[in-house]
Amino acid sequence: MTSEKASPLDVARSLLFYLVFYPGTIVMVMACFIAALFGDEPLRRTVRGWGLFHRWCARWLLGIRLVIEGQLPNEGVLVAIKHESFYEAIDLPAQMQRPAPFPKVELANLPGWGWVIRRYGAVVVERGEGAKALRLMVASARGLAAEGRPLAIFPEGTRVPSGTRPPLQSGFAGLYKLLALPVVPVAVDSGRLYHRRWKKPGTITLRVGERIAPGLPREEAEARVHAAINALNV
Repeated sequence: MTSEKASPLDVARSLLFYLVFYPGTIVMVMACFIAALFGDEPLRRTVRGWGLFHRWCARWLLGIRLVIEGQLPNEGVLVAIKHESFYEAIDLPAQMQRPAPFPKVELANLPGWGWVIRRYGAVVVERGEGAKALRLMVASARGLAAEGRPLAIFPEGTRVPSGTRPPLQSGFAGLYKLLALPVVPVAVDSGRLYHRRWKKPGTITLRVGERIAPGLPREEAEARVHAAINALNV
């Protein structure tokens, strides 16, 4: 990650972003409760609105543009995304139609927001809970994919510093084998701008890689996904 210091303008932009986006998020969570009273589709539209609100705040308050190279899927496939900052996670509902994320159980248990995540439809990850938890995760993922929803996963497991290429978590290979779905890898370079307290203006790129067929040997599948999600780390 770059060690370049933030300018006074970067600090001012970031403070304004925090003052607008986070209170706005509280309003959006309350709006999700109301939308859910009218059914799943109003809830999903509200969640998408939150992603678009974040994108607007990043663009006009932080000076961060988003460029998407290639076509993101809107079908029941496994979308493996590089994870350098919260940007790509919050932006997910704006990128695809009804993406199903894989939040950690700690996020899914947060008051208010956790209820929204579960009602919206997500595959809750309970690490270290053994085979039973994995079976429940796979069953949930299969059900969401059968609805035509893309399954959005960060195969590195957590946010990683910009420019680094850690190995994929072992759970990704298990999901790839058990779900038997194509994988769409996505490279992201958000960390150099967004993965910091004082964010910097610039352009974040999402690059959609070549679709990877199901059923490949583990080593080949992991190598292809790893190379594709790191395509912007030059």
